[in-house]
Amino acid sequence: MLTITHTHEAGTIIEGTSKGDGSAAVLKANRWRWGRSIAAWYVPNSRDHRPNRHRIEATAAALREAGFEVETVIDDTTRTTAEVEAGKIARQADRVDALEAKAERKSAAADAAWEAAKRDLARLPEGGEPIKIGHHSEGRHRAAIARADRSMGHSVATQAEADRAAERAETATHTTGARYNPVTVANRIEKIAADIRRVERQIEADRYDPETGYQPASDELKAARAKRAAPRLAELRDQLEYWEGVRAQQIADGTATGYTREQIQKGDLVKIRGHWREVVRTNVKTVSLTTGYSWTDTAPYAEIQAHKRP
Repeated sequence: MLTITHTHEAGTIIEGTSKGDGSAAVLKANRWRWGRSIAAWYVPNSRDHRPNRHRIEATAAALREAGFEVETVIDDTTRTTAEVEAGKIARQADRVDALEAKAERKSAAADAAWEAAKRDLARLPEGGEPIKIGHHSEGRHRAAIARADRSMGHSVATQAEADRAAERAETATHTTGARYNPVTVANRIEKIAADIRRVERQIEADRYDPETGYQPASDELKAARAKRAAPRLAELRDQLEYWEGVRAQQIADGTATGYTREQIQKGDLVKIRGHWREVVRTNVKTVSLTTGYSWTDTAPYAEIQAHKRP
């Protein structure tokens, strides 16, 4: 018996598979991946999201066709955005710790490999003495050169692995900070608000009739759409409330500026990415800036670091 489960916290995973039972081919065909850390197959990007019922049902049907017994257990309950973000931050901290520990192990291995390479090089005859063809030392000399060559190659490869591990660990330390970068937060708020508006438009959208074309949707149809969309809208509105709170705190702390169209005028100077630029025009979401050429650049208000009037 194979069991496909979905929860908001764990995502979509399958239990009961074993190596060589034939399930891997079916799961790969349905775009599942093997999770080494959880020792199970999972649907990518399913954690902290609502269940993809279409993929779950298609996978279950394909597995049953292949001769497996399959049951599905789906929990539609969603966590708050605050809980989701706390989980992400904790997992990222654990990942940083793991990568830093791995980098330390790789660095120690690289140091040991370099010491071994130096020892093998020291065993070679001094002064780069050539191999004496036919002499009783020929075999020993060739073996020493080969050993030194292998040791040096291993040292170089091990150091490269250590460098890559260190780079990954360093990058991981900035992931959460990048996610909460003030500009990123502002852009995320814009995207979530756009998603909410799109779902609301879908509820109110006209219906299509093959004979008469597009017609206004009835109240009953709108109510049915609203019922289906309610969980998604609730999730999006919770996300919007959370990130607006984050941005408000960033503005209060001074890590974000929070300039708006009402505060900026044509001819003002604004600081964008460390450089002062003159404002040519204020738009709804962006400002148009001089470039010194015949064209202008645009930048969102969230990127304005400082502002002054000439």
